[in-house]
Amino acid sequence: MTTMTEVEASVREFKMPDVGEGLTEAEILKWYVQVGDTVTDGQVVCEVETAKAAVELPIPYDGVVRELRFPEGTTVDVGTSIIAVDVSGGGAAPAETPVEAVTEAAVEPPAQEAKPAAPTRTPVLVGYGVSTSATKRRPRKGVEIPAQEVVSATVAVQAELNGHATAAVVESRPLAKPPVRKLAKDLGVDLATVTPSGPDGVITREDVHAAVATVTVQGQVSERVAPSAPSMPSLPSATYDSARETRIPVKGVRKATAAAMVGSAFTAPHVTEFVTVDVTRTMKLVDELKQGKDMEGLRVNPLLLIAKALLVAIKRNPDINASWDEAAQEIVLKHYVNLGIAAATPRGLIVPNIKDAHAKTLPQLAQSLGELVSTAREGKTSPAAMQGGTVTITNVGVFGIDTGTPILNPGESAILAVGTIKLQPWVHKGKVKPRQVTTLALSFDHRLVDGELGSKVLADVAAILEQPKRLITWG
Repeated sequence: MTTMTEVEASVREFKMPDVGEGLTEAEILKWYVQVGDTVTDGQVVCEVETAKAAVELPIPYDGVVRELRFPEGTTVDVGTSIIAVDVSGGGAAPAETPVEAVTEAAVEPPAQEAKPAAPTRTPVLVGYGVSTSATKRRPRKGVEIPAQEVVSATVAVQAELNGHATAAVVESRPLAKPPVRKLAKDLGVDLATVTPSGPDGVITREDVHAAVATVTVQGQVSERVAPSAPSMPSLPSATYDSARETRIPVKGVRKATAAAMVGSAFTAPHVTEFVTVDVTRTMKLVDELKQGKDMEGLRVNPLLLIAKALLVAIKRNPDINASWDEAAQEIVLKHYVNLGIAAATPRGLIVPNIKDAHAKTLPQLAQSLGELVSTAREGKTSPAAMQGGTVTITNVGVFGIDTGTPILNPGESAILAVGTIKLQPWVHKGKVKPRQVTTLALSFDHRLVDGELGSKVLADVAAILEQPKRLITWG
């Protein structure tokens, strides 16, 4: 007769993987399997959306689905079990509580979890290869000190400086999940001063919020508040008309984009410059390239030549391809260009980039642009494709917009906005003629790019688009 221990030992808990890029949670978009389905090693079981992209998760073992821990639409912390699989090969899975009825208690894995079938292959969002970690939380070392005792310790240290008695205090690293640590960082809260209320001394979100309060030390009041969260009066519930209004939770890519844009706008001092340019010759070159055999089967459009023009301008003015290191107080000059292309998708704005775009030929650049756009439209852009960008192009012209003042992608030095290209009256060779004209806008970080450098880059891009033969003479 099969014992309960044997049953539990045959169950594998597949946890929400960590891609190792600072992501702490993901939303389950779609389950591809149901309870009772047979799964095989490498089979995709669900699609999740992180703050950067939608990713399909493969299961790392064979078996029968015993339980889906969360329904679609649920946001789950990294490291939390999301699906249980019976790997014993003993037939259909037993009846389980429906996913919709799962409570918080069901999130925790069994107390006696068996070792994984393949301990050297831990699943992550983009493949395998991360080292195996323990499934049980280690006991906390040292003495656990409430916030009041930390304050007392601060007073004692001050007393020592004044020649009074001292108090010895032993501290240890507070226990908290990654999302809680991020919350504390955003709110400016030192976790060492927070009194934990969770099991085993774990600090919860509620503990962090409770710590954002007035702390009195030696009669002096200091207040910790979130720098980016000004106090706003809450709207009364009566103002929400459910019949005529819809509330959409901010999460996933849109939530990450909002946070990144706020951080960029209020960290980097933006300057935007504009130039209107006659691109008639560039448009003719686009038509000629489409007919050439060298570009057959590739995506050839004005954006391709604009991207190439920007790359040439950066080559002529390399100091613009840099980033600002606030901690080290250094400007980091990049000797490569990872060219970002802003893409509007159903899940929100994303900015994948073409790695080492500076080293690509025009056909190679066209191929990379085509792959980037297709992948973004399918919602398959990987987190790695959105990391490490140096400068970005945003093509607002596709929406019929003349120009704009784009916000820098965080960590980058410049972003070029391209307006719509349309026929306008233009003075050409002393006569007013209809010409293809567009307006370019370049935003840059004024901490590391001064007006002269920014102007030179924008002027070079405009000059190349006006006379595209400069791609040869300058490139």
